[in-house]
Amino acid sequence: MQLILIVIASQLLFTTSDLMARHYMSTQGFRVATFFGWWFVIYATIRTVATFGQLFIFTQAEVGKTMALFGATSLVLVNVLGLLILKEELSLPVYFGIVLAVIAILVVGLSK
Repeated sequence: MQLILIVIASQLLFTTSDLMARHYMSTQGFRVATFFGWWFVIYATIRTVATFGQLFIFTQAEVGKTMALFGATSLVLVNVLGLLILKEELSLPVYFGIVLAVIAILVVGLSK
């Protein structure tokens, strides 16, 4: 269970930084000056912490299991935050797929 929580926390940090980048890059543009703002320092710090979590997971589980957990967790978090923050609405089959991804997280994460 600790493995799953670290994967979720790490992916949540990655997804948070992705949302930050989406916002600031779309408002400020892809210019050199954009990368010297305060937001980019926070963005890089968040991603660094998330990377430490990811590296820890790589030392604790097989690579196949690890990547399956990261992939499924990323899919779920991106869609939940897309719905809650960006107000993106998806079709019912897509939400069904997300539910299947949650089940996959539990099956892969809790299996020995």
